[in-house]
Amino acid sequence: MNKVATVTFCFWLMKICATTLGETAGDLLSMTLNVGYAFSSIILFGLFLVTLAAQLMTRQFHPLLYWSVILTTSTAGTTISDYMDRTLELGYATGSLILATGLLLVLAAWRRREKTLSVSRIQTPQAELFYWVAILFSNTLGTALGDFLADDSGLGFLGGTLLVGSLIAAIALAYRLTRLNRVGLFWVAFVLTRPFGATFGDLLTKPLEHGGLGFGTLGSSAVLGLMLLALVLYSMRPSNTAQPSR
Repeated sequence: MNKVATVTFCFWLMKICATTLGETAGDLLSMTLNVGYAFSSIILFGLFLVTLAAQLMTRQFHPLLYWSVILTTSTAGTTISDYMDRTLELGYATGSLILATGLLLVLAAWRRREKTLSVSRIQTPQAELFYWVAILFSNTLGTALGDFLADDSGLGFLGGTLLVGSLIAAIALAYRLTRLNRVGLFWVAFVLTRPFGATFGDLLTKPLEHGGLGFGTLGSSAVLGLMLLALVLYSMRPSNTAQPSR
């Protein structure tokens, strides 16, 4: 039995919700509660390892557990990226380049080992481990890319959100209207949903004078958490039939 979620329209809604929540929740711990990027990264990476261990030990797909792992990769990725880019002063561009290289190396090793990057069937322990490491890298990379677009590029939070949203829409059109490689389109879209979540999360939480909407990290995280839970529970309804995944 496949141990990961089937890729449907609802999957992408949950992925965007989870990555946006990862941004707001990571900032809530590291900035609002003033825990700091380094200690927050240790805490959240530890949570990721706990949820990952539970996911690896199960023998079938459990939606709540699966999306818990996605969420912990996103929250950990937020603070790890911020630690690299801000505390270590690597900068968003350099941090993005390092993380993009790491992601490409993981995907290359996965392709060499399993002969495919498709997520339609993740059944072996090796494939599942590659899958989650790739997701952790992609979510960490997405944070750095989102911060680069919002801050260094001059687009701001709204401009960065609109740009990445447009790119995601273009990928969706390419999937519907072209014969481009489906696995490649999936991973490009998967990576892009993270900077969309990063910029959209910042748009929600940052104060009005900084170009945000001023909802704060706590309020935004609470609303996004309820939305994600509702979507996951909806996806578990028996009436929701599975559709082909990538």
